[in-house]
Amino acid sequence: MNDVHSKSIQTRIDWLSALAASHGEDYRSPEAMLARARYQSLHPTAIAVLKCMDGRINIPVATGTPIGILMPFRNLGGRFDLGWPHLGEVVTQYVMDRVHEGRQVLFLVSYHYSKGDHQRGCAGFAYDQQAAFDHTQVIRQQMSTIFGAGHGTVYPLVCGFETDEDALVVHGADGQLLRVADLTDCDIETLRSQLSALLPDMPSKMREDLLPLLVGNFEHVAAIRQQAQQGLRQLDVEHREWMICLGRGFDFLHTPNLALIVGPYSPNLAEPIIKAAGIIEANMASGRIPDDGFLLLSSVPYDAIGVDQARAELKARFLSEFAQAVIGAAYPALAKKMINRTAILDWQARRLSWLG
Repeated sequence: MNDVHSKSIQTRIDWLSALAASHGEDYRSPEAMLARARYQSLHPTAIAVLKCMDGRINIPVATGTPIGILMPFRNLGGRFDLGWPHLGEVVTQYVMDRVHEGRQVLFLVSYHYSKGDHQRGCAGFAYDQQAAFDHTQVIRQQMSTIFGAGHGTVYPLVCGFETDEDALVVHGADGQLLRVADLTDCDIETLRSQLSALLPDMPSKMREDLLPLLVGNFEHVAAIRQQAQQGLRQLDVEHREWMICLGRGFDFLHTPNLALIVGPYSPNLAEPIIKAAGIIEANMASGRIPDDGFLLLSSVPYDAIGVDQARAELKARFLSEFAQAVIGAAYPALAKKMINRTAILDWQARRLSWLG
């Protein structure tokens, strides 16, 4: 659907439901399954991304990576603390599961900014790019403390994401930068050697598996620039989100600026929910989206039927009720326009089931 942001709220919700169903069908298709298996056979490094809840930060799309390859962790401003009990457990379990598969793990620890207007940067850090970058250094150090400073198995790589052109900025081990937006066709031919010089402490196989993400981003940036020349890019770099997603399992939202995704990690979960609600209210006030309603979608994934599925249902309902109370207290007028949906996600099949 073209320009779904301007449709009525019920039309948008119907479109979203169809999108989730279509994504699940595509994910389960033989062709997609074989494509993932082939990609992981060629590039066995497991890659996770710590990123902001901002709907513009869509790393799989920006790198041309098949759906289901990159593991996302989202929170307000990309703020994470591995001392948070739930986050620490989830990240550690993810790493141990991959290690038991015999795979190395690359974490992209990201921050984002806009080169054209700092007010299009990260609201979670009050548009302060340096503060956002400084926070990634803290996360990187925490990962080194937990998983080892030698980075032989787990490598935390700090990456900037410039939202005007969806361009990655890779921070090297010695402070040097690789800006994908500045690369030329000739640079792509020598990118392997550039990565070796930029990241000499990264295992060689991990560098090989990082390479296709950067090449994909180079091609994506070229496409974005063509859109900008045709006048199709301007609104995409501004907030136009019309839904708040709370929980995990939202990788079907591979369309920019649909949702503000809040991961269930912070002990102070109300803070990112309030921030997200404020962005939705601002979007309505500015006319970037209709003011007839917004969607609160709470979702929890599960790996197995039975106990794990039942637990996911309880958690999804709790998250929904908690967010409704938080938004109702902080933005009572906005809360009257809130439509609630609760779901669980069969993670192995990417099948979304709506709860009554």
